[in-house]
Amino acid sequence: MKKDEMRYTDAIGGSNSDEQKSKLAIVILNWNGEAMLETYLPKVLEHAEGRAQVVVADNASSDHSVALLEQHFPACRLIQLEKNWGFAEGYNKALAEVKAEYYLLLNSDIETTPGWLEPLLLLMDSHPEIAACQPKIRSLNQREYFEYAGACGGFIDQLGYPFCRGRLFDTIEKDKGQYDQPCEVMWATGAALMIRADDYWNAGGLDGRFFAHNEEIDLCWRLGIMGRKVYCEPRSCVYHVGGGTLPKNNPMKTYLNFRNNLTMLYKCLPLEDYPRVMRWRWLLDWVAALKMLIVDRHVGDFKAVWRARRDFNRWKIQFAADRAHLQSHYQGTGSTQVSPISILWQYYVKGKKTFSSLPF
Repeated sequence: MKKDEMRYTDAIGGSNSDEQKSKLAIVILNWNGEAMLETYLPKVLEHAEGRAQVVVADNASSDHSVALLEQHFPACRLIQLEKNWGFAEGYNKALAEVKAEYYLLLNSDIETTPGWLEPLLLLMDSHPEIAACQPKIRSLNQREYFEYAGACGGFIDQLGYPFCRGRLFDTIEKDKGQYDQPCEVMWATGAALMIRADDYWNAGGLDGRFFAHNEEIDLCWRLGIMGRKVYCEPRSCVYHVGGGTLPKNNPMKTYLNFRNNLTMLYKCLPLEDYPRVMRWRWLLDWVAALKMLIVDRHVGDFKAVWRARRDFNRWKIQFAADRAHLQSHYQGTGSTQVSPISILWQYYVKGKKTFSSLPF
């Protein structure tokens, strides 16, 4: 952790010494997203004018993304990365080249709305204890409904399963204003994540080893362990296509989700909780894998879970120093970031299908 923090801090203070620091930088990480940039970047630029600089970092795309940006979006700063670093390390590399008080990590398939930046900035400016926040995320395809990836702010249950205000597993709620109050959450989605630059680097940035998936939950968990807060500000709203890079039931997505979730638990769970949680996860992961094989007939996903568990056991030693560092920051016993409920029990046994029906 400390080595990474030093590397990232050196990067900020190095190549950008002549660049004037801005209040807010909206940074879009792109990989072969020419069509999405052409569709959604104009509104990002329109709604950011006079409020933020807009940066696109290209993860060595093989389509015409770079040419599109150079020819049609000269107001947008372009950072060209030498290879596809994935979501996590791609952002680390890009943000090391950006000087701003706040970063706003934004997916290329987000449709922004007029005035969406002001509530986020007001929240952050008014509450220095808040390290990061997200807007309300609605689905672009079903505009009255929340979007799967982030909805109205995220949590994880006692066994490490993520869920959101507005989305439990595959049940997505219609937005009726039921979650319109700003709320402290455990994690904010990486689809539209505003974060203080100082907090980003003090926490070590996104874990580049994850490549993609669970990396924003891992970062927000680390922020919470350090005593910082994460919020959802639903007075800001954007629309998200979702699944643009890896669609659902993609074996690589399954692999990354399982491997990275287990790794996050290894890093962040308190010592007294870890053995119990991992025993349960061994059982439940194999139940999920067998369902994929026998019921869903997704052989690729079954193999992905097997590979994820195998690779987690092989590489977790790489995270031992991270784990020791985070454990040293815990105060008392247990994790205040983890919800005490089992979302599996509440959803599948108790029939609780909405966030507001959960026993908090």
